[in-house]
Formats: sequence, structure tokens, C-alpha cells
Amino acid sequence: MPQKGVKVIAQNRRARHDYFVLETWEAGIELKGTEVKSIRLGKCSLKDCYAAVKDGEMFVYGMHISPYEKGSYFNTDPLRPKRLLMHKVEIRKAHQSVMQQGLALIPLSVYLKEGRMKLELALCKGKKLYDKRDDMAKRDAQRDIERSMRARN
Repeated sequence: MPQKGVKVIAQNRRARHDYFVLETWEAGIELKGTEVKSIRLGKCSLKDCYAAVKDGEMFVYGMHISPYEKGSYFNTDPLRPKRLLMHKVEIRKAHQSVMQQGLALIPLSVYLKEGRMKLELALCKGKKLYDKRDDMAKRDAQRDIERSMRARN
């Protein structure tokens, strides 16, 4: 997602390995002041986090934002659920997909876009072990092709 005015802060690379990404959305994140400062320093982890709908609102759980060093008593719990800012239509659509088809909502990346924190949220379907092996084999074959092309030139 390298666009003008976009700075990627954290990515969940494991998500693309473990899941098929069916659809993605961009969502704002409701954060406290010290959390924003900590994220700007790159102290954010998307490992083992997921999103869920609760009472018509979307929350992300398990997103770790390290406490800001100079934040003193303003710091909050690093693993507190953070509310995502999305349109109600998008939230409803995502919730219906999760409930009916057994899919998961997985955050893919956190980035800064025009001064605002954004989260790329994906509707994902879990991969089986043979799917993961197939992806690795394709990637290895592509790497071998590129290597031989470079050697030839």
C-alpha cells in the first residue's frame, strides 16, 4: 500500500501466510494520546490480533501498543480493545460474513495516512496445511525462475 502520504508502521505478515484474504477495508482507530505517540515511534504489534463486532461497533482485540516512555500515568493498558471507526454498512456486512460463512476479521497493517492512524482490516478464510505448502512451492519456483533469468542476463 505505498501511496503518497502513507507511512506503514506495522504489518501482520503472518496473516497472509495463514489466511486467504477475501476483502479488505480501511478503518480509523480510536486511540489515546500516548498510544498515538507510541505508534508513531513504531512500538506496535499486530501479532495474534483479530477484530470482532460487539453491540454494533467494531473492536480490535490483542493489538499490542507498548506504553509511551514519557507518558507516566496517562498510559493505558497495552492490550485494551481499540474501537475501529467504520461506516455502519461496512460493519454490518463484515459481521454478516463472519457469522454466516465462518470467516475471520484480521488486521493486516497499521499505517499513518495524512496524519491519521489507519488500520487495514481483512475478511479472511483460514488456509489448510496443504494450501500453505502449495503457496511456498509456488514462491520457491518463482524465485528459481527469477534467479535463472538474472544469471542468463
